[in-house]
Amino acid sequence: MSATTLEIQSDLKIQLDHLAEESHRSESDLANEAVALYLEQQRRITARIQEGLAQAKRGEFVTDKEMEAFFAHYTEPQA
Repeated sequence: MSATTLEIQSDLKIQLDHLAEESHRSESDLANEAVALYLEQQRRITARIQEGLAQAKRGEFVTDKEMEAFFAHYTEPQA
């Protein structure tokens, strides 16, 4: 394992301190877990973007009807 120095915003540092105390874990363990989760999320997002670009290059697009149905589903009031 290698050491890196990071500057953490004071409000985040306070939250990190509290969580470390409450969970009986070290700040370092929590920070490593947070960075790992963030990197995993960013890799997933990047992969989805790359796949979307590849689909666009292949000319694979949704139809207007499919797009209208998608937006109708998310804009109509839910009962």
